[in-house]
Amino acid sequence: MKTAPKLLMATLAAALLATPALAAGSDPATASAPASTTAATAPAAADDPAPVALQPFVATYDAWNAGKHAGTASMHLTRAANGQWRVDLDITGTRGLARWVRLDIDQGTVFDEAGGDYRPLRQDTRRKALFMGRKIEGVYDWNAGTAQWSGDLKAERRQPVALREGDKSGLLINLAIVRDAVPGRSLSYRFVDGGRVREHEYAVAEATEYVEVDGLSYEAMRVSRTNGGNDETIFWVARGVPTPIRILQRENGEDAIDLRLVAYEGAN
Repeated sequence: MKTAPKLLMATLAAALLATPALAAGSDPATASAPASTTAATAPAAADDPAPVALQPFVATYDAWNAGKHAGTASMHLTRAANGQWRVDLDITGTRGLARWVRLDIDQGTVFDEAGGDYRPLRQDTRRKALFMGRKIEGVYDWNAGTAQWSGDLKAERRQPVALREGDKSGLLINLAIVRDAVPGRSLSYRFVDGGRVREHEYAVAEATEYVEVDGLSYEAMRVSRTNGGNDETIFWVARGVPTPIRILQRENGEDAIDLRLVAYEGAN
């Protein structure tokens, strides 16, 4: 049974799609970071796509671990009250060890749009598995300028975190990458989630490539994290698709978590 925790933690990392669990960098709330926390981009080109307004959607993924099918995942973007939005990610283990431990992970962020950017307001994570259950909730208080989490966390991660303009939860980084990706562009976001603070730097490849996922071919942009150390994260995003078509996490050069889009559709 010594292999169970390793697979379980790897699948948990998939629930944090912007790789907070695998990212190298600072963990305490007091971590220092560069002054710029919003998307840092190259000068806009004449053929840059116009910003696309958020629209509700439901996306379904197959989840793979080390080349083996481990389960399914779904991402939902829905309208909430008072002009707010909610993005949710649900992962369920349906194959192999992930099924045996009854893995079920739900993560969500309520957010609004401020100054043309996605601003987190509340965040929650629930993780269930055999002999394990965790619940974490967080509030981003922009009036007070702090974010704070409660629940099944270490004491240091329950301390207030000073907010900066442009800070995002892991799920919001996913949406921001889809919004911001342009060939040749560099992207920068400050991840503030679960009491952690980390800088995420990404590079968009100069040229698009054709990617086949579940029998469908997409002309996609490859977006690679550049400051993750030995842990790589690669997104493939395509114009007109509101969610990444594939998300691959690699550890020490080997494929680990791989989420592949199966279907997506608009939602009410």
